[in-house]
Amino acid sequence: FSPSKINLFLRITARRPDGFHDLASLFHVIDLGDDMTFAKSSSETKDTLICNDPTIPTDSSNLVIKALDLFRAKTGVRQYFWIELDKKVPHGAGLGGGSGNAATTLFAANKLCGSPATEAELLEWSGEIGSDISVFFSKGAAYCTGRGEIVEDVEPPLDLATKMLLVKPPMGCSTPAIFKALDLDGRSKADPLELLKRIGVDGCSETVCINDLEAPAFTVLPELAELKERLKAATADKKTVVFMSGSGSTIVIVGDDDVPAFVARDDALFKAPTRLITRKPGEWY
Repeated sequence: FSPSKINLFLRITARRPDGFHDLASLFHVIDLGDDMTFAKSSSETKDTLICNDPTIPTDSSNLVIKALDLFRAKTGVRQYFWIELDKKVPHGAGLGGGSGNAATTLFAANKLCGSPATEAELLEWSGEIGSDISVFFSKGAAYCTGRGEIVEDVEPPLDLATKMLLVKPPMGCSTPAIFKALDLDGRSKADPLELLKRIGVDGCSETVCINDLEAPAFTVLPELAELKERLKAATADKKTVVFMSGSGSTIVIVGDDDVPAFVARDDALFKAPTRLITRKPGEWY
């Protein structure tokens, strides 16, 4: 099982000299995910990736293949693999579906080859091919800094049974476009460590579940702002908290997983009830 994630809060703390941005975010792994099957390949020259979604590239641009190349480069193992990917997590969603695939691939390849690397090494290496991959090597709840590759395990801030609903419009968000539209002067001034403390004590609220990428995402996709407001209005009587995950375009509803009527009527909207999940060291999700 290859899970995805949500960001319970996301603060952009600085723009770095290399053009990337430093962030401070509380990530949590969720039970929406893809199914992946791995086997050792008899090929001595290439991996084979099969995917049910024809829009997903299966060449070396896919994070799954990048993860296998990284695994071989770091461990010296020369094994190639056969991978089947049954895609369920939408892309361009801010849910880290591709990053989850890469983390699952690193974990699986390592297991199939007799665990030549530690989980700490897999976590460290993963930052070389993507910023969000390392969060999946946490126990499920992680406070992440740097580009997202510096991972600190934290206790789950919410009950794992907390009801949640994900709603995503058909259009995805381009992460580079969202960061390009980011106004650094318009960010929240909230201390991320204070947000981490408050969510652990008081749970989710509008003042805690801050996402500095919402404003630029809503500038790039005004219909996303409208969707958030409609979801807030439709679930207000249930005391929900509504916010965007990552760089979008998924909107998260915390506190209820009933599908609002207007969402149920719209076949173009992706909708999925979800829950937070965790894992034990040495095991996968």
